[in-house]
Amino acid sequence: MKNAVAAALVLLTVVPVVAQRPSNPALLVPQVAPELDYVAIPDSLPLPTGTTMGAPAAVAFDAKGHLWVLTRGPQPLFEFDADGSFVRAFGEGLFTRTHGLRFDGDGNIWVSDVGAHIVVKLSPAGQVLMTLGVKGEPGAWDEAAGSHRLNQPNDVAFGRGGEVFVVQGHTPGADGDPRVLKFDRAGRFIKSWGGKGRTPGKFEVAHGIAIDAKGLLWVTDRENQRIQIFDADGAFVREINYAGLPCALDIGSQYIYMVNGFAGQVLRLDLNGVVLAATGKPGKGVGEFGEAHFITVSPKGELFVADSVNGTLQRFVKKK
Repeated sequence: MKNAVAAALVLLTVVPVVAQRPSNPALLVPQVAPELDYVAIPDSLPLPTGTTMGAPAAVAFDAKGHLWVLTRGPQPLFEFDADGSFVRAFGEGLFTRTHGLRFDGDGNIWVSDVGAHIVVKLSPAGQVLMTLGVKGEPGAWDEAAGSHRLNQPNDVAFGRGGEVFVVQGHTPGADGDPRVLKFDRAGRFIKSWGGKGRTPGKFEVAHGIAIDAKGLLWVTDRENQRIQIFDADGAFVREINYAGLPCALDIGSQYIYMVNGFAGQVLRLDLNGVVLAATGKPGKGVGEFGEAHFITVSPKGELFVADSVNGTLQRFVKKK
């Protein structure tokens, strides 16, 4: 990639980063696995003179192969073309504390704002098309009571019929209401499931979500150290346990890549969730993480990881 995009780039953080680093040392023990056949590349992200980015919360590729970085700075959305050249930055004033970034099948941009308790759908041009939740007002989504509120939404995924799945509940412990909420493509509420707990179907932190080729929902239940898998109607299928803190997923046709939070790892899984390999550790160097927060895989098979604590974006390429 020309002007090779980001690894170990220290970014200016304008909005304070708040991360719920666990106090239980058992949650920070990394996953044991063979070494992943990828290596981090220390490149710099090309930006126009005078332009800075806040800490990256999430990263994604659109259908054109453009890299998008969701940041916690004054300009939350940055776009780079397939050669790694800067295209634009925008979104001033839209968000409070960004968290997740996804693209739907129509190329629309979806951003979850864990600080403002909203999920925002934007057109490819950056126009706000829909907002789920009430900005600045956490609460329950209760149709009978006329309450249309979210509580710390973290991530979004899209079903085969255009359904929108939102996972919420970022704060461990008594606060928050971790669950999955299902909407139709127009944003009409269908159902939700979850709540605090450790039994199947309950969550401590419902942090990330992705949908596999069978239409099953994979939800990273971070502090419970597991992925829970559901069908599209919320029926529990199974769970898979991991060391560390499963944060977010990219499900491909051959592998699943998962980032392991404060344990500082990138994991390769097979399509059944079995760990095949891992790389990374806590730290501030190349290939190290303060928090491995979100991951995406490029059309070339390169891995990009947003580190919301170190304020870096890391790029991993296949070892030669």
